[in-house]
Amino acid sequence: MGREVAESCIDGVIIEMVSAYGRRFYATKPELAAHRIEAIGYQVGHQLIERYTMERPRFNDHLEVIKFICKDFWQELFKKQIDNLKTNHKGTFVLQDNNFRWLTRISIDPSSDNNDGSQGSSSEATNLLLYFPCGIIRGALSNLGIPCAVSADSSNLPFCSFMVRIKA
Repeated sequence: MGREVAESCIDGVIIEMVSAYGRRFYATKPELAAHRIEAIGYQVGHQLIERYTMERPRFNDHLEVIKFICKDFWQELFKKQIDNLKTNHKGTFVLQDNNFRWLTRISIDPSSDNNDGSQGSSSEATNLLLYFPCGIIRGALSNLGIPCAVSADSSNLPFCSFMVRIKA
């Protein structure tokens, strides 16, 4: 029997990590905070995918790997599959989660937006939080031999889409 940890504890640790990097360690340099959070996610994804694919035969192509990420890997991480997968068949994939668990408890306060139209601190915190799952996806794909870039969009919470661009 494997060790298990309550989901709320994991969520709390991740939110605290993002807060620590975003508000304490790199408060004046959000781009460095984002890079560090993504790097931590990369290590997590790299190690988790190794564990989850240990007993599995090798994948045949990129689409098969992406489908594994959307179904099995996402199921292990978030107790649900990705809701939608889109591709242009030229190395770009969009993974859509209509109710991304890490964003369900976040609310954006419209009054926190600055007068100049820039986003407020709660939106910045959401953006920083999304670097972690982007890193997880990139690390998992990298370990499976697919170098890529991953970005996220969460313009309509708790909906989130992850864009994976495979590098040639």
